[in-house]
Amino acid sequence: MCLVSIPEQALHLLEEDRVLRSWPVSTSRYGIGAQNDSMKTPPGAHRIAECIGDGTALHTVFKGRVAQAQTAEVEVEPRATGRECITTRILWLDGLEPGVNKDGEMDSYRRYIYIHGTHEEGLIGQAASIGCVRMRGVDVVELFDRVSVDTLVLILP
Repeated sequence: MCLVSIPEQALHLLEEDRVLRSWPVSTSRYGIGAQNDSMKTPPGAHRIAECIGDGTALHTVFKGRVAQAQTAEVEVEPRATGRECITTRILWLDGLEPGVNKDGEMDSYRRYIYIHGTHEEGLIGQAASIGCVRMRGVDVVELFDRVSVDTLVLILP
């Protein structure tokens, strides 16, 4: 199970209530919420619906969940580039709570909410995304290799 703590800007990998590994993340700069088009990070229980990018090179750019023949230039300074770049791996989340993050106007899967790599690694550890949970490339590879489809992901406000 994964626990994303928005206040901590951290993702914890748990097994039987024991923390196996923790990584810094970036959730939405717009705050917490599940409404479609809100650009906020949705709270609550999710499952990993799809794991995308196995075997791609570090910092590979994805468009429409398809790996491109390019890698991103990583920004290590804590500044926004003005681009939203999905890199390295994608863990596509599906909400499990109707009325909170599933169905209707609050559907994490239809909003394309992912845990993914980013080229703005200097902003990891602070709220900087437009809804997704961003990780450093090497960190998302490590997480990707330790989880699978149907792994539970709890996002706590």
